[in-house]
Amino acid sequence: MSELLKNIIRFVLLMFVQVFILNNIMLNGLVQPYLYMLFILLLPFQTPRWLLLIIGTATGWVLDNFMHTPGLHAAACAAVAYLRPFLIGMLSPQGGFEDTSRSPSPATMGTTKFIFYAGMLVLIHHVIYFTLEVFDFQAPRYLAMKILFSTLITLLLIFVYGLLFFEKRLKRRSFS
Repeated sequence: MSELLKNIIRFVLLMFVQVFILNNIMLNGLVQPYLYMLFILLLPFQTPRWLLLIIGTATGWVLDNFMHTPGLHAAACAAVAYLRPFLIGMLSPQGGFEDTSRSPSPATMGTTKFIFYAGMLVLIHHVIYFTLEVFDFQAPRYLAMKILFSTLITLLLIFVYGLLFFEKRLKRRSFS
């Protein structure tokens, strides 16, 4: 299966899960998981920056249309898409990653680097999104708790996604 087709299927499935399942989850007004942004995180290393920005903005725009949030997700996803190459550059080994046609994953980056990569970008997304959504600095503790708890739950969901879809690659790599 081609990478383009895999990414299209991943986009559709992540949007479906986000819109019809995860958008209906809100615990105590503090936890809102946003797994859809994993689509941007898992684009291949070699994706040009200009294309990342277009894909990131379009991904956020699609979710904005479903959630009736005018530009909030688009702004957060555009920022994540813009900062992604910088973070990958910081985490890459001196000669770069071996196969730049592959996507960031625990198998290609290493588990620790992937967790840091995903954690930082999820945190950036949530800080931007929830700050724009709340747009009230009268309750900074509420905003900080919402960002923290939502980030942790989103990372937990990314971990579960990894167990479902990354595990096969990790096993193959460790036995080779």
